[in-house]
Amino acid sequence: MPKTCNIRPQALYSAAQAAILDRRLIEDYALDGLMLMQRAASAAYAALLRRWPQPGRLCVFCGSGNNGGDGYLIARLALAGGWRVRLFALSDPKPEQADAVRARGAFETAGGRVERPTDAPIDADVIVDALLGTGLGRDVAGGHARAIECINAAHAAGSGVLAVDVPSGIDATTGHRWGTAVHADLTATFIAPKAGLFTGAGAGHSGAIVFDDLGAPRELYAGVAPFARGMTDSLRLPALAPRLADAHKGDHGHVLCVGGNQGLGGAVRMTAEAGLRCGAGLVSVACHPHHAAAMSQARPELMCRGIPPDQTPPQLFAQAHVVAVGPGLGGDDWARGLLRRALECAAPLVVDADALNLLAGAPQARGNWILTPHPGEAARLLATDTATINADRPAAVQALARQYQAVVVLKGAGTLVAVPDGLWLCTAGNPGMAGGGMGDLLTGIIAGLVAQGHSLATAAVLGVWLHARAADRVAAARGERGMLATDLLPALMELVNP
Repeated sequence: MPKTCNIRPQALYSAAQAAILDRRLIEDYALDGLMLMQRAASAAYAALLRRWPQPGRLCVFCGSGNNGGDGYLIARLALAGGWRVRLFALSDPKPEQADAVRARGAFETAGGRVERPTDAPIDADVIVDALLGTGLGRDVAGGHARAIECINAAHAAGSGVLAVDVPSGIDATTGHRWGTAVHADLTATFIAPKAGLFTGAGAGHSGAIVFDDLGAPRELYAGVAPFARGMTDSLRLPALAPRLADAHKGDHGHVLCVGGNQGLGGAVRMTAEAGLRCGAGLVSVACHPHHAAAMSQARPELMCRGIPPDQTPPQLFAQAHVVAVGPGLGGDDWARGLLRRALECAAPLVVDADALNLLAGAPQARGNWILTPHPGEAARLLATDTATINADRPAAVQALARQYQAVVVLKGAGTLVAVPDGLWLCTAGNPGMAGGGMGDLLTGIIAGLVAQGHSLATAAVLGVWLHARAADRVAAARGERGMLATDLLPALMELVNP
């Protein structure tokens, strides 16, 4: 039987892989294409009813391909369910899309009428977006762009929107917005969860995501390695086992946090506290002398050293199991000197913020480090612009990993982590995280996990997940707007003690 769920999927696929799986399901398992389309329509209509159970005014926008075919069959089910249905088709189904032609015929046989879109405002309780499918590879233009803007105007005025498989205008692989895209409240996707729904603009346009395998057998996926792996809560349990009764602080590693230039002490303090809260045994801070005393008083568990210019104690780096460098570091000679010492030490590094900007000016490959850029920093590291990074976030994070020989965390909606054996995508998190200090906190979490003996890849992936889940817990309890980075620390402590 088909399965419908809204859990976070562990296997995420590209648009090309989804097309392969669709074709396999039809050809290798002798499944009629129209039957598959009917299953997709039934799953989408069921999702629609769970969100909007009371029949009312339904408007369906259909394209000329198989995505439009799904729309015709959803409209047919809605007619039978008592909805007042209007269906707008931008053009007739293409002759080679025989299943879509048959789907349109089924809708008309049921008494449905096909109209052409107009510029008049949409008057509907719910809109179904079945315009463009997963194969989009250029900016939306012409009638499709006008239809999308019409849908979005109605959405802004209060209409609910269900997107079929992927919101029209969103790249199913990368999450890139091709000029304009539908803002959906709910996206029903089928057979293969698409990576682009969970990252970049896709994360902002998809709304809630439900997945239905349409009865695909497990064997269908054999030989098609996922494009990315989605993070789930199963990451926590094997990595965060209970500690031995005779454990001592030396068993859990020593983090050195380097940053906090004059006037920027808060950033490195948040990094250091996150390292403590996720379980590091010891955390030291190397900061500007103006901040050391106040930081020690505010958080006495931190070992703070004020570092005068050109006077970095050699043992400071030698004692650390991992160095987190960058939060509040600045860009002056003091900052450059500390970054140089960090790059010279043998311990693994977690590099963030100002240290990434300095690194962009003198790129190097190191091997034993984790880089945690946001898109702007990633653009500087790759000598390009932010728009190019956001146009293909998966390609950007993998390019960074290759160029710098690093595990790389590309932050943002749908954070991506490039590790030696592939790509991870974070499907947790919320807009409340778009505030100062969140990245500093993530740096400390990752460093704390490295200090406790986790590999760089495990620490980066698990750290991103813990960070996002902590933010989701805070949002569930108190809301997103006004969330502070330090609000995550109590939830973080709970999450590292499963």
